[in-house]
Amino acid sequence: MKIAFKMKTYNILSIDEFKTNIGKNSRLLGIDPGNKKIGFAICDENKKVATPLKVIEKNKFKILVREIIEIIQENNIKGIVVGNPINMDGSSGKSSQSASDFAKNLSINITIPITLWDERLSSEGSFKITKELGTNVTNRVNKLDSNAAAFILQGAIDFLSN
Repeated sequence: MKIAFKMKTYNILSIDEFKTNIGKNSRLLGIDPGNKKIGFAICDENKKVATPLKVIEKNKFKILVREIIEIIQENNIKGIVVGNPINMDGSSGKSSQSASDFAKNLSINITIPITLWDERLSSEGSFKITKELGTNVTNRVNKLDSNAAAFILQGAIDFLSN
């Protein structure tokens, strides 16, 4: 007797599969899933510029999913790029596993394509950029997560446009 289990198929794609599934003119949502806060950024239809959108306190996942669905609908988002904090040596650690779990849980509730993007140094990079722009420390810290999401999304859209 054979027993079959229905497995959930995730819409989490490699960056190359993601590119073919999102279409040419499509806005994307970048997500930096932190421990306490989650940063969001969006890009224009032509995938040229990523812009910080907002930061949401990490709360109940159902509430977060509702907010993400709202962002998707309001901005006609066609794909999601989730930051994946791979270790500097290229291995996956706790944070990377957490980002992967976040993407899987998100994919159960959201049907548009999702990809994980290497976000090594994104927070540090976004902090340095805002420092060079002369932003004060309080603003830099408050906007760190959405700026990091924009940094992650910009890296992905730069890759996608090549």
